[in-house]
Amino acid sequence: MRLPEPLPPDQLYTKCDPEELPPVGETADGSDDLGQERALDAVRFGVGIRRHGYNIFAHGAPGTGKHALVRRQIERAATAMPAPPDWCYVHNFQEAHKPRALRLPAGRGCRLRRDMEQLIRELRAAIPSAFESEDYQARAQALQAQLSQRQETAFNELQERAKTRNVGLIRTPSGLALAPVAKGEVVNPEAFRQWPEETQAAVRADIAELEKELQEILKKVPQWDRERREQLRGLNQEVVSHAVGQFIEELGKDYDDLPDVIDYIEQVRADLLENAEEFRAPEPQEPQQGGAAARGAPREPSFRRYQVNVIVDNGARQGAPVVYEDLPTHGNVIGRIEQMARFGALSTDFTLIKSGALHAANGGYLMVDARKLFMQPIIWEEIKRALQSNEIRIHGLTEAMGFANTVTLQPEPIPLDVKVVLLGDPTAYYLLSQADPDFPELFKVAADFDDQVPRNHGNTARYAGLIADTARREGLRPLSREATARVIEQAARLAADSERLTLRLRAIDDLLYEADYWAGEDGNGEVAVRDVERAIEAQTRRADRVRERSQEQILRDTLLIDTDGEAVGQVNGLSVLQLGEFAFGKPSRITARVRLGRGEVLDIEREVEMGGPLHSKGVLILSGFLGARFARRHPLALSASLVFEQSYGGVDGDSASSTELYALLSALSGVPIRQSLAVTGSVNQLGQVQAIGGVNEKIEGFYDICAARGLTGRQGVLIPSSNVKHLMLRRDVVDAAAEGRFHVYPVETIDQGIELLTGVAAGDPDAEGNFPAGSVNGRAQATLLEFARNARDFTAAGGPDKEASS
Repeated sequence: MRLPEPLPPDQLYTKCDPEELPPVGETADGSDDLGQERALDAVRFGVGIRRHGYNIFAHGAPGTGKHALVRRQIERAATAMPAPPDWCYVHNFQEAHKPRALRLPAGRGCRLRRDMEQLIRELRAAIPSAFESEDYQARAQALQAQLSQRQETAFNELQERAKTRNVGLIRTPSGLALAPVAKGEVVNPEAFRQWPEETQAAVRADIAELEKELQEILKKVPQWDRERREQLRGLNQEVVSHAVGQFIEELGKDYDDLPDVIDYIEQVRADLLENAEEFRAPEPQEPQQGGAAARGAPREPSFRRYQVNVIVDNGARQGAPVVYEDLPTHGNVIGRIEQMARFGALSTDFTLIKSGALHAANGGYLMVDARKLFMQPIIWEEIKRALQSNEIRIHGLTEAMGFANTVTLQPEPIPLDVKVVLLGDPTAYYLLSQADPDFPELFKVAADFDDQVPRNHGNTARYAGLIADTARREGLRPLSREATARVIEQAARLAADSERLTLRLRAIDDLLYEADYWAGEDGNGEVAVRDVERAIEAQTRRADRVRERSQEQILRDTLLIDTDGEAVGQVNGLSVLQLGEFAFGKPSRITARVRLGRGEVLDIEREVEMGGPLHSKGVLILSGFLGARFARRHPLALSASLVFEQSYGGVDGDSASSTELYALLSALSGVPIRQSLAVTGSVNQLGQVQAIGGVNEKIEGFYDICAARGLTGRQGVLIPSSNVKHLMLRRDVVDAAAEGRFHVYPVETIDQGIELLTGVAAGDPDAEGNFPAGSVNGRAQATLLEFARNARDFTAAGGPDKEASS
């Protein structure tokens, strides 16, 4: 079997040739859809199709620029669309608690509001003037005189009839009264009793009869007054109608193309006629706190009901609206009904209705961050309800949650025509697709943003253009060709793949900002490659305190890691720790011990619940490999234990399964493993070494320990050969490999790896499945065969019970 050779430097780091990039100042414009053609095609489709339910969920890894790309596509489409109408709320003169919604062409909502304000100003001057006119005063006085004359005539007729019967009608402090008279003078009671009995009886009868007539007259007086008031009311309406008519007619001419507005204006006319008296008195003012009026019932301002509440004004808009709601609370999205304190109590009316993002985006597009949306209560259900019903219904949060609520308004719903675009990560999208049955019906368009793009000549040139565009757009210094090439190399490093470039452009933008800063510190007019290098080093320096402490523990022998010598059943494994955006490799010692048993490979990490399911799966695969290779004709009478030494946190992932298998093979064969080598890679039951993640960080983590102790030329790392294409190692690691002081070995099988680690041939099986005696596999096979024989003999002898009895 041929052993793999250490990788040459050009396979450890794939450079970008600056000569292949356009000269500085001639960089082609970078395309904003680099690598995102699939996602942007979906966005364009979602924007173009005008069918119910075709809202968009744009999902992708953070930092891919999906917000800017989606917004740019939407704004391009929005500019070609007409501006949506204005929406207003006005007073409902039939049901005041149900404000009425009016739809007007863009820009005419504010015009209607101004016209109504002007109308009220004109009427507040015109109506009092009409009431103060001589004609009105004369007619009103005539009505009063008519009532007075009518009353006087009735009383005079009664008085004349009374005189003929020696009875007089007199006025007393308590009102009108009838009394006997003689010679035109009222007779006092003493004198009246001196009259003959017959005369007294006759007068009393006359007084009783006249009293009835007086009561009938007095009963008619309120009716006559009501008739006067009705006549006066009619007069007032006639006067107001004459004063209002001209203004209303002029107002109606401006809106004769809008039937709903004309209907509203006619209702205003009717209400003005009905409440004309309000224009004769000054508008009431809110008294000072503690005043007499404050203790009474609050009174509505006279003319507030004639105002127009414009909640959506699209007069200055060109095209359809594109709204991004940064704080998607219930009120900010659906709208709200505010309250104000008046006369010591909270009250509300239609003028306190406030619009939400759905109103602002109506006729266009609403963009919302999914994570922020789901952090708010109720609002997701409200958005779904609005999209399902195609209308916006404003109500309070307590009402939406089903709690008891005070009496409030019920504004008329507004028709909704909007495209909602949610932006989030793939996890949110797939969870919603599975858990919410309404989601697939309402968000039928998924725009899946990629986080990588193939690294080829065309994409590299476009990436260079993207870098130049960012520098120009953000006002940064231009980058030299060498600096641009270094940024592209870092983009491959961030993609963890020498054949890919990252599309998490936020990280690239940050790198450009920081490189520009360091160029400014050095007084450079152009960003050079050293500025990019300094920015990368500074980013690492700010985040690597934990890495330094981890390496310090190893170098001080607090954590035991050997980088030289040999040991049986002991191997250096490699893991990756992720702290925020910073990841680093950490060596770990893995040991294995074997003994006679029942074919069990014990994962100590799993037994103490420190191992995750993927790690446990990797350990179980080892049992399958050992059984298939060494125990075809006899039981696997093995009990083995595996552990990450000095591991005080959880362990997951199967990237250490090949490492654990090497430790097991060493323990079974008794062949020591070189501690100057570290291993990473998963393994399958066929003994093939498989790719893992974080290969660059793992190699660098072991290199840092070896370099700190002194490179000997024997140190290195075994990686899966399928990970070679992912290598973008640090410059110091590549230089050490080029000088032969550190090595990276690509392995395809466990046999290649164990032979590199031990220096002893792995051994190939013959036709009978037997391995050469001196090989690693042969020694391991011999040990397992011995275990099987011992187990058979032990069982034949009766086991521990028989030994105890003997």
